[in-house]
Amino acid sequence: MELMGCGTALVTPFRRDGSVDEPALHALVTWQIESGIDFLVPCGTTGEASTLTEVEWLRAIEVVVAAAGGRVPVFAGCTHNSTHEAVARVQKLSQVHGLTGVLSANPYYNRPGQEGQYQHFRAIAEATELPVLLYNIPSRTGANLEPATVLRLAELKNVIGVKESSGNIAQITELLTTAPRSFKVFAGDDGLALPVLALGGAGLVSVASNVIPGQMARMVGAALENDWVDARRINRQFFRLMQAHFWEASPAPVKAVLHMLGRGEDVLRLPMVPVSDATRRRLERMVGELGMLVRVPATGDDLRMF
Repeated sequence: MELMGCGTALVTPFRRDGSVDEPALHALVTWQIESGIDFLVPCGTTGEASTLTEVEWLRAIEVVVAAAGGRVPVFAGCTHNSTHEAVARVQKLSQVHGLTGVLSANPYYNRPGQEGQYQHFRAIAEATELPVLLYNIPSRTGANLEPATVLRLAELKNVIGVKESSGNIAQITELLTTAPRSFKVFAGDDGLALPVLALGGAGLVSVASNVIPGQMARMVGAALENDWVDARRINRQFFRLMQAHFWEASPAPVKAVLHMLGRGEDVLRLPMVPVSDATRRRLERMVGELGMLVRVPATGDDLRMF
């Protein structure tokens, strides 16, 4: 299956006692696929991977792969600031039957230079036969993966693309105009999806699609088909919601919205905490204004997503 279109950076649902809610995760995957999402990315930043134990991390990925059932590609988050540990983890992922590939972000905290990042990603790629999608998110990791380094990594046979979350359009443009045509560049920010797609991007890895999967998939699909009228219409309608998911540290806002839609508990793991009351009220107002909640006549009180 070709990796293209709109993928969801899945949240990891937790029960009220803090344990991973496997049935909720399975249900979320099913809903995403039925809504038209093109691929799934569990255990990334939005999935609070840094708070999961290694056992939980691997199990969550297995649940997503099983729920997807080969219907869409699944790229599992595999990030660590220790290259040795990252290699060990990617080798474990290589044993997960049905997994499509891995997504690996810059080594965090250490703030390695370009050569250090190159050697880190190269070690990961050479430790597996799975396709590897690089993930550049300097605001989280403290290190920026520059286009020249990406191009060096693109020479490795299984490094197939990058999720670009630098927010630097000039840098993303440089990459899109110099990388091989087969190398895929994905927008890593919902708000920059259309600019990146207009420049030749292959798609979007989305946070917003956790709560509006059909709409985000249609927006990205329309842009890829050069239907910019429809793409801009959807972007205009939901842009405020895309931005709202970062009113506080992600994934707290998107988990709050999912809870409003009856699709999981509003539970995060420390050091992440639920949104403030003020932000929750703003989110509730926005969700209502977008018509995302309707009352079910049978009970008069139940709320369901439109």
